[in-house]
Amino acid sequence: MQLDFASREISIKLVYYGPALSGKTTNLVALHGRAGADARGRLMTLETQDDRTLFFDLLPLTFRSKDGDVSLRIKLFTVPGQPIHAATRRLVLQGADGVALIADSRVSETQRNADAFLDLRQNLRDNGIEISKMPLVIQFNKRDLPDIRSDEELARLAARGKEPVFRAVATRGIGVVETFVCLLWLTWRSLDQSHQLARKLSIDGDDLVSTAAQQLGVTTPFRELIAARMGGRAAGAAPGGAP
Repeated sequence: MQLDFASREISIKLVYYGPALSGKTTNLVALHGRAGADARGRLMTLETQDDRTLFFDLLPLTFRSKDGDVSLRIKLFTVPGQPIHAATRRLVLQGADGVALIADSRVSETQRNADAFLDLRQNLRDNGIEISKMPLVIQFNKRDLPDIRSDEELARLAARGKEPVFRAVATRGIGVVETFVCLLWLTWRSLDQSHQLARKLSIDGDDLVSTAAQQLGVTTPFRELIAARMGGRAAGAAPGGAP
């Protein structure tokens, strides 16, 4: 997080992580497409030999507090999923405030999902962060494909850990906003607990998350979006393990 008290601007960095071709880029493209032209930065791409890293800013969202306006800038990144890009993933994770792990729902991709989780845990550790301290949301994407892990299996997996789990078909926009809103909500709670932002800036976390959701054209109350999750225990519980 970056906080400028003089300009009253908060910058939050969210990273979409996961195996190659799991739908990380599709999620970001969908979010970028939903944001109004005046509320989003340019969708930037860093090309590598066989993958790409995307990022864009959800431009400063201004909301009022009793002490004056506060601006929130949300920076969203994807990381390349191929094993050879481990160094790039570790670099992009630096300064991350929250992570969405985008998993592939197909049974055939179970091991690659697990490898991505372990890779995330190690890269966070290399950056001096334990995964239990990082706000984390898991999305099982590609629910429209055959040979996927059942809802019952995902429910059992979600019950093992504290991380909220969402089902998604990112190519159709299903589950994309819910994943993002929940990640932003968890990230805000974590940052507020560490830095007392609500008290210092006189802002309400619910208003902050609601404002961000509205910039994506969402009219549903954000807590209803979060309620679509599977699992998700109170903060502080140990992670449940690889998806």
